[in-house]
Amino acid sequence: MSSDPLLQPYRLKHLTLRNRIMITSHEPAYPEDGMPKGRYRAYHVERAKAGVALTMTAGSASVARDSPPVFNNILAWKDEVVGWMKQLTDECHDHGAAVMIQLTHLGRRTRWDKADWLPVVTSSHEREAAHRTFPKRIEDWDITRIIRDYADAAERMKAAGVDGIELEAYGHLLEQFWSPLTNDLEAPWGGSLDNRLRFTFEVLRAIRKRVGADFIVGLRYTGDQDMPGGMHRDEGIEVSHRLRDSGLVDFLNVVKGHIDTDAGLTDLIPVQGMRNAPHLDFAGEIRAATGFPVFHAAKIPDVPTARHAIASGKLDMVGMTRAHMADPHLVRKIIEGREDDIRPCVGANYCLDRIYQGGMAFCLHNAATGREETLPHTVPAAAVKRRITIVGAGPAGMEAARVAAERGHTVTVFEAADQPGGQIRLTARDERRREMGAIIAWRLVQCEKRGVRFHFNTFADADAVRATAPDAVIIATGGLPHTEVLTAGNDLVHSAWDILAGDVKPGGDVLIYDDAGDHAALQAADLISATGARVEIVTPDRSFSPEVMAMNLVPYMRNLQKRDTTFTVTWRLLSVTREGNRLRAHLGSDYGDFLRERLVDQVIVNHGTRPLDDLYFALKPLSSNLGAVDYEALVSGGEQTLSPNPEGSFSLFRIGDAVSARNTHAAILDALRLLKDL
Repeated sequence: MSSDPLLQPYRLKHLTLRNRIMITSHEPAYPEDGMPKGRYRAYHVERAKAGVALTMTAGSASVARDSPPVFNNILAWKDEVVGWMKQLTDECHDHGAAVMIQLTHLGRRTRWDKADWLPVVTSSHEREAAHRTFPKRIEDWDITRIIRDYADAAERMKAAGVDGIELEAYGHLLEQFWSPLTNDLEAPWGGSLDNRLRFTFEVLRAIRKRVGADFIVGLRYTGDQDMPGGMHRDEGIEVSHRLRDSGLVDFLNVVKGHIDTDAGLTDLIPVQGMRNAPHLDFAGEIRAATGFPVFHAAKIPDVPTARHAIASGKLDMVGMTRAHMADPHLVRKIIEGREDDIRPCVGANYCLDRIYQGGMAFCLHNAATGREETLPHTVPAAAVKRRITIVGAGPAGMEAARVAAERGHTVTVFEAADQPGGQIRLTARDERRREMGAIIAWRLVQCEKRGVRFHFNTFADADAVRATAPDAVIIATGGLPHTEVLTAGNDLVHSAWDILAGDVKPGGDVLIYDDAGDHAALQAADLISATGARVEIVTPDRSFSPEVMAMNLVPYMRNLQKRDTTFTVTWRLLSVTREGNRLRAHLGSDYGDFLRERLVDQVIVNHGTRPLDDLYFALKPLSSNLGAVDYEALVSGGEQTLSPNPEGSFSLFRIGDAVSARNTHAAILDALRLLKDL
């Protein structure tokens, strides 16, 4: 038996968990019609196969019709959920993993214009900033029916065969009752701590009457809201004691902070550049104070941190949720002594930011996550081995090389720079985003293990590519910044890349024109404003940086708002003219014939990239497929067989920004779904 603390079994009541690693409850927004169908089931089963001890499904499965999901949660208030959850649970059990589900009533953390357009209810009229809804103050009949809704949902989950349930408190209706900031009810539901906790204990008692004493029930909650007027640490520890002493719960899943704002959410669930495991010690304090089973997850992205959490006695079960989105085979690799092969979570938070904008959760650099039904996490060997030549070693090219090498092909990569990385090299120059470098570093190691031949400092032309006698050529040359967007003065502006690369020195009074809305403009603004310069970010969009999304925006805003930085929306940069040693920026509006001007030292333009595609078009007439892609085969998982030019000696494809400006996930997805069948 292994001596690794992470691989020791843990007994929770009657349930023996095979190790100490869990996936905490989270909603990847994969349900179909509110049910955990094929995509949802495949996602959890993949991780069960690889050895995780406990997978918790359904961040915030809704127990009531008036708790409508805002990001496609499971509808636990519907009877049909039982069958779908049973399928998921049975299949995970077949692979040795326990399954639990998180149940909740969102309270004010939703919107009235979702689903059935019912009023949002909570224990006050206080609006939650994140979802902007002014709630109805809860009435006695609401309390009665919601308690019943919780019990009904718990009974459904027991019927589905899950190993237990977890109630979500923090940010949701249960905690809204707990906090003085969101409970202004009279007794018996408001006022003293006893009264504020009454609703939770009534819910727990109703659940126990339905599911019995043996069924596992836990609670996920904050032990310290960490905000003025909110529930503080001492009160949180008192709540922890009361939960333990009630005999109604079997474990505590502890967090710290609040989620009613983007900034609060980001502190509770930290993103790239923020400290790892910031609340681990606090969770350990709860465990020490209560002597009760404690689970916890909050940016525990790597195995050494998780191992410390268990070995130090701070936790009984450690959550590695986003880490399992990056690498669902994480536990298997620990067991096999292959920790160096674990695909690292880089904290980019593409997964969470997407669901908060109404999309599905996808990992920035594992395109198979959430697509388990059509994309493999382990690429099968090819029946016929081929020679694959790849031009470009950015994220698209490196993923193409990795996948082709895993297939057993002979792979050659040409790269003009002296090292791999492409645009990610620019991103990772920022200390806050240096974790992005691991996207390339991990792939480089995997490629080197499989014998990929790299030619750096090599600007490949058509002759160099043909000299490799390829069966297939992948063009992953990326793109270059496109700044020629003005009616006049294109020669007077610089790109955001110029600033990030250090090729252009920041000015003292700078206008950044951001018509792409991605990270590059904000990174440039962060770098420039840190010098003490005045910065104005101008965008024609209704809001700034829409591609960055909510949680990733927080660290930027914390830097930019403490400096001389302003944001101007709905104005378009038309032209730039020189005026002495300064520049006059001429702004216009899409909303009418309105004009404004700015006199500045420097103008930076962020308008995406244009493909570096000369090599692609030089090779296109020589290829068998003339560069054509069978989209139906690409999406459904079939082989590329188009061959309109039988005289061609190789097939030719381009991927990533060599096609059009998109993002890292799109580049990696392009490579994986093409190369897995090549």
